[in-house]
Amino acid sequence: MQPKITHHTFMSENLILVGGAGGFIGGHLVGDLLKKGHTRIRAVDIKPLDQWYQRFPEVESLQLDLGRLDACEQAVKGATTIYNLAADMGGMGFIENNKALCMLTVLINTHLLSAAKDAGVDRYFYASSACVYNADKQRDPNVTALKEEDAYPGMPEDGYGWEKLFSERMCRHFREDFGLTTRVARYHNVYGPHGTYDGGREKAPAAICRKVIEAKLSGKHEIEIWGDGNQTRSFMYIDDCLKGTQDILASDIIEPINLGSSELVSINQLVDIVEEIAGVKLQRNYNLSAPKGVNGRNSDNTLIKKLLCWEPNTRLRDGMAKTYAWIYDQIVANK
Repeated sequence: MQPKITHHTFMSENLILVGGAGGFIGGHLVGDLLKKGHTRIRAVDIKPLDQWYQRFPEVESLQLDLGRLDACEQAVKGATTIYNLAADMGGMGFIENNKALCMLTVLINTHLLSAAKDAGVDRYFYASSACVYNADKQRDPNVTALKEEDAYPGMPEDGYGWEKLFSERMCRHFREDFGLTTRVARYHNVYGPHGTYDGGREKAPAAICRKVIEAKLSGKHEIEIWGDGNQTRSFMYIDDCLKGTQDILASDIIEPINLGSSELVSINQLVDIVEEIAGVKLQRNYNLSAPKGVNGRNSDNTLIKKLLCWEPNTRLRDGMAKTYAWIYDQIVANK
């Protein structure tokens, strides 16, 4: 029998706090909330305001370190809803080489939950990650898609994945012990325009777009690929992430749930797609000593389809075309 899922209604005049609003997903979320008619939004990020990916003049924007309890108490004041997207993170190159920094992100969720409980916040969303899943389930590129229960027994991605799994548990216990309504989504590789595409924190879709664009513009038709290119992933376009995030927060789904595309590709196939968008063919040089993460990871969307009658469904080719166009414009403008 299909479970009954009711949806919480958000009043447009209630104050919404978006933690990590200066980042990729957070910036898009603030813009989407504005489009949906929300008039009171507080955007918070540790980065200086001039380094935020997107800024909106009609939104209260604050530079605060949410790893500090006093900053969290200031941020949550008067808020009824919290989206916690704040984290010190990046692509595989960053999280494999900065495990301690990733672990310290636990302070953000710890202090934000505490402040939310004390302030009587109504609903709290936590952005978790597919990196929480047991590594033994991700050794084969011909992967069996990951179901929610595959997070246990716990053996997540070292550093980043452990922090996310611990923070999921903390959300659960704040719900059980203190009555704070918490919702958790496990994001699978979110990509799109207005994100990091260079500097070391970028993820594979943006990195490959940048590398293909640079090869095309320079005339040096070569590309370095991390690993052997056979590792597999699914990638979720930002618009699907925004819809799923808000639907999950508004639902009665109390356990962590996958939010990701089920369209599985290898990194080599992702390069094929970007080459086709760019109209070039490049010589591929494989860096086998570079960080490449697990061999295979895909999202099993059985549960989200059952509970929300929806799943992320933007075709990778379509989302990558938009991402490529945005990164191309950035690179050309900065030359």
